[in-house]
Amino acid sequence: MNHAEKRLADTAVRLKSLYTAAVYDILDAMGLPNQCLDLGVKPLERTMRIAGPAFTIAYAADARVDWEYDNDEVKRLTFFRRMYRGCVVVVSSGGENHAGHWGEMMSMSAQARGAAGVIVDGGIRDGRVHMGMKNWPVFSRYLSPIEARGRTRIRAIEEPIAVTGSLTSHLRIVPGDWIFGDMDGVLSIPAKNVEEVVRRAEDMGGIEDLAREEIRNGTDVTAVFEKYGRIEPTRITDDSLLGPALAQLQRT
Repeated sequence: MNHAEKRLADTAVRLKSLYTAAVYDILDAMGLPNQCLDLGVKPLERTMRIAGPAFTIAYAADARVDWEYDNDEVKRLTFFRRMYRGCVVVVSSGGENHAGHWGEMMSMSAQARGAAGVIVDGGIRDGRVHMGMKNWPVFSRYLSPIEARGRTRIRAIEEPIAVTGSLTSHLRIVPGDWIFGDMDGVLSIPAKNVEEVVRRAEDMGGIEDLAREEIRNGTDVTAVFEKYGRIEPTRITDDSLLGPALAQLQRT
């Protein structure tokens, strides 16, 4: 594993130690409130978590059969060779909402190339097989037995794509933007912001842990808020604002 791969892996581990609600709060405080994919995109199993830079694939309605299609990279499936260790495959359906845009063979091929999982703003096939794959989180809008061929086709690979958003109609994802998903939903974090987002979410999470412990031990919630301050991400911008809470966190 080279330096870049190690840094990618470390960031993924740090993200997966967090939860999407905390990370979203940081994005919101940074002026990035529209980074949540549509809430209909869910994990196949509630325990699935996913984190990594996006490897983007865009579909479009297309009724052509193989011999009529002119994209050799798609026809021969050589685009899997472009995937890299730790990437998260992100698939935009282009608005087609009946077919299964991703199936078991595609997942197996992506996993063999080192991908960390797949997010489909559309449908997947072979749900039973997917649920049996180890270390392969799958998020999608729906399950479908319907074959995509002859109905929809991959039109672009590793280009900016638009997926359905939660607070906006569409969310732009650029190859390399970070993806983080758990049972609550899926977030897209601009690549240039990921380190700051993770650091601030870790800071906020540590303070929340201290506050939770005191509340569990019977401390009045008002006293906890007076001690730590209201736990808001807007305050996690400068160590000097954290006061005694950060000092206690550093001692634990």
